[in-house]
Amino acid sequence: MTTYIGNRITIDEAICNGKPTIRGMRVTVQTILEFLFAGDSREDILHQYPMLQPEDIDACQQFAIGLMERQYTIKNVA
Repeated sequence: MTTYIGNRITIDEAICNGKPTIRGMRVTVQTILEFLFAGDSREDILHQYPMLQPEDIDACQQFAIGLMERQYTIKNVA
């Protein structure tokens, strides 16, 4: 079963072990965010992954922001 988040992010247990991917391709949101964090430009990423569109990178960033909007509780495990 595939879950769609917006129109660009998908989660499917059969693709990349269920990690969020871009449009069902084997490119994870995490991969794109790691490239951005490492200082790669959007143009560099789009050159390396020509099947991506600029809106895919935007969707990855929006997905990460959406995760940070959630409330989290950290439990101490003894």
